[in-house]
Amino acid sequence: SKSKNAPGTKMVFVPGGEFLMGTDDPGIPPDGESPQRKVHLNHFYMDVHEVSNHQFQSFTNATGYVTEAEKFGDSFVFEGLLSEEVKSQISQAVAAAPWWLPVRGADWRHPEGPDSSIADRLDHPVLHVSWGDAVAYCTWAHKRLPTEAEWEFACRGGLQDRLYPWGNKLNPKGQHYANLWQGEFPTHNTGEDGYIKTSPVRSFPPNGYGLYNMVGNAWEWTADWWTVHHTTDRQPNPTGPPSGTDKVKKGGSYMCHKSYCYRYRCAARSQNTPDSSASNLGFRCVSPEQP
Repeated sequence: SKSKNAPGTKMVFVPGGEFLMGTDDPGIPPDGESPQRKVHLNHFYMDVHEVSNHQFQSFTNATGYVTEAEKFGDSFVFEGLLSEEVKSQISQAVAAAPWWLPVRGADWRHPEGPDSSIADRLDHPVLHVSWGDAVAYCTWAHKRLPTEAEWEFACRGGLQDRLYPWGNKLNPKGQHYANLWQGEFPTHNTGEDGYIKTSPVRSFPPNGYGLYNMVGNAWEWTADWWTVHHTTDRQPNPTGPPSGTDKVKKGGSYMCHKSYCYRYRCAARSQNTPDSSASNLGFRCVSPEQP
């Protein structure tokens, strides 16, 4: 079917096997990154990059799908990206993170609110998609969201027990390998890696499996419900707890800085309610079969 080949959808083969999931280094203890544990996975195929605005547009054009952010009428945007005009109309923020503002009219077509557009960003990751929106896209494309274990195995790119998809050094030989925050968070992003916001989905070197932007750029939804209690028993193809209130997201984003959100490591994880959407959250799909 045509939908299987949304524009530019290339998938790479991720071999099955056993790997060490999580970490026993402190990481971020409340996030439940430990204990490190042996996980065995079957092989699968994964989108070579995050689902782009262009791809998501093909989906909505074909199906008429309306995202949850569009139905709710607002979505969360990082304050540093908003125009003065949009900012002047907002009164509330998130107490724990005052740089997140609910913006009326912010959605995947208008990532920073009604006065913004994706016209010059069709090759950037789609943002402001809820977990439900991501599942709807994957289903249309005859794919699914990765489990957290599949995502982490893919992120590691065949390297055992390394911090990042490419190794242990953040900037090997002074090179940037991911779209992250440089400077002082949340006041000043120097954009030293070339980007203040998202970057095109094929930016930066791919990992050992040929996957782009597994960390940085945009957070990525996974299939799993969130928990912080993990067994050390060896697990085959784990799928997370049977129920929960939040879904796991992986990979960090262009807003991650070590001082605040050291979550651009393979083992790092975070969570959101399934109806959440934000200006730094997207997804990619997997498939058990060759696409």
